[in-house]
Amino acid sequence: ADTVEDEMEMATVRHRPEALELLEAQSKFTKKELQILYRVWMLFISCLSLFSGFFFVVNEETFKEIYSQFFPQGDSTTYAHFLFNAFDTDHNGSVSFEDFVMGLSILLRGTVQEKLNWAFNLYDINKDGYITKEEMLDIMKAIYDMMGKCTYPVLKEDAPRQHVETFFQKMDKNKDGVVTIDEFIESCQK
Repeated sequence: ADTVEDEMEMATVRHRPEALELLEAQSKFTKKELQILYRVWMLFISCLSLFSGFFFVVNEETFKEIYSQFFPQGDSTTYAHFLFNAFDTDHNGSVSFEDFVMGLSILLRGTVQEKLNWAFNLYDINKDGYITKEEMLDIMKAIYDMMGKCTYPVLKEDAPRQHVETFFQKMDKNKDGVVTIDEFIESCQK
């Protein structure tokens, strides 16, 4: 335990104060909250034996491994892939502490508009500015897979497709087969 605490303390020292101040200015977290989040982040990394110099990042496979711990009853692989892509905003194949904080900042303390933009980005898998039925079906299937087969009541095989149809009936206002960010935000706010 002392070794992990010593390593975490050293990692905290390595995280430059000016970087912490910048992150505090960019996010909706206080300096103290960021320090706590950093310790949690480092604990995850240290538990997975991922210390590597000054770079404390999580790649997609590690992200999937972490996420599977939260959903052991199902297969969270595909949903974790989509979530990883939403957190990896610079698309460099890794989620850094800064990426993690900025995503949490929006999800936990963002405005309704910011949260809806983030959610739209998650659902817009190919990032073309539209959510298609296929994209939404991929997300719905991933959520159902993550929940596992042992849900109560037992879910029907076509439940994801039914959810997508309901989603599009409510959100695709002009019935063109895609949901834009404006349609998404307007529908969610109602």
